[in-house]
Order: sequence, then structure tokens, then C-alpha cells
Amino acid sequence: MSRKAAVHPTALVDPRATLGEEVEVGPYTVIGPHVKVGSRTRIGAHGVLEGYTSIGEECQIFTGAVIGSIPQDLKYAGEKSELIIGDRNRIREYVTINPGTKGGGGKTVIGSDCLLMAYAHVAHDCLISDHVIIANSAALAGHIVIEEGAVIGGLVGIHQFVRVGTLAIIGGCSKVIQDVPPYSTCAGYPAKVFGLNREGLRRAGVATNAKDRLHRAFRTLFQSGLSMSHALEQVAREDTHGPEVTHLLEFIRQSKRGVCRA
Repeated sequence: MSRKAAVHPTALVDPRATLGEEVEVGPYTVIGPHVKVGSRTRIGAHGVLEGYTSIGEECQIFTGAVIGSIPQDLKYAGEKSELIIGDRNRIREYVTINPGTKGGGGKTVIGSDCLLMAYAHVAHDCLISDHVIIANSAALAGHIVIEEGAVIGGLVGIHQFVRVGTLAIIGGCSKVIQDVPPYSTCAGYPAKVFGLNREGLRRAGVATNAKDRLHRAFRTLFQSGLSMSHALEQVAREDTHGPEVTHLLEFIRQSKRGVCRA
């Protein structure tokens, strides 16, 4: 443990845990022996950090978060598995995050610069990219992939093995049982695509010509009435795509659960 870490006298930190410089640990927090916490990360009161958990630098972990407790999966048999969390994440009150399982690759990964709002849950073997926002009480089942910049609304439930594409946004209280296409606005029970996430694209600084190409692709894929295979063929025949449309088409082609449609 770094001598520069500030640990409240009521916290229980296993001497084998690794705390980086200027880490702050709040009252009554418990940190297990295999936990590693990066420099300048702040952990609030009554938190529990356990398992083989690695947390990056400059994260903020708020009151009551439980990070690294064993997966809520009946197939889990006590095998060693990991939870890896990147830098500058904000993990709000009472968030729960589980490590991986043998059947899912053995690790749960959260990127950097993410915001997990109060009571959100991330289950085993999820892979979450950078700049993702998961709003209050959203629940991610196991084996979910969330691509960069996606926004998950409050009280959303996402089924196992679903993928959520880059810069997609899912409206609150949605039930997501199929893949959510990149750059889309999606909501409902079950969730459906309503169009392009124009505000997300604007905030991400996506160029106007790229947004125009995506708009044309979305009209063909989700509003033309064509089967998805025929719509993909039609969009693929366009003279120019750009990386955004190329990613959109590849995401849909790789889907195993099918994608949400209008």
C-alpha cells in the first residue's frame, strides 16, 4: 500500500491490496487482498471492492458501490476471474459490477471515461468501451458488448449476448433483446429503432457528409420495407460509404441475435 494513500481509520483494507499514490478510501469501505487501485482514485464510504479487480487512475467510486463480487451465474464454480476497469470512470452510488466467468472468457472489462449512474448493474463477462453512459438502475445481463460512446437510459434491461453499437442511445425503460445498431436512437418494449442519433453524432463531432451518408443508409436499412439482407446489399452498392457506414454494415452482418428494427 502506498504511504501516500489516505485510508479512513474505519476502512478495512487487506494489507495485500495495492493502492496507488493519493488514493482516498472512505469510512467503512472494505477492500480485498487481490484488488489494485490506481493513483488518485477516490473511493467513498461503505464500498466493497473484492476479487481480482483492477481499477485505473483518477476514478471516482461513490457510496455503497459493490465492485468485483462473484458473478450472479449458477455456472460459476469459484474459478479465478477478473474485473478490469479503466481510468477516469465515475461509478455512482450502489452500482454493482461482477467479474467474468470461465465460459465468457474470464473477465469483465470497462473502458475509460465512463459514467455508471446510481444502482446500475453490470453482470459477468460484459465488455464496455470508452465514454459509455449507463443511467440509473439500468441492468446489463452477462456477455453484453457496449461500443464506444453509447448511452443506456435509466431502467433499461438488456438481454445476455446483446451488442450495443457505437454512439447508439437507448431510451429509458426499454427492453433490449436484439443488437442495437451503431448511431441509432432506440427505445420501446421490445426496443425498436426510431432513427439516427443526430444529437450524439453532433456531440461526437461527426462530419456533416458522414451524417448524410448514415441518414441515407438508415432510410434503406430501417424504413424501406426491404428484408435486412436485401437492404444491406442495396446500401453496399452505394459508391461511397465512409468508415461510419462501413462499421454500421459490418455490425449488422456480424449480428447473431438480429438487430432492432423500426
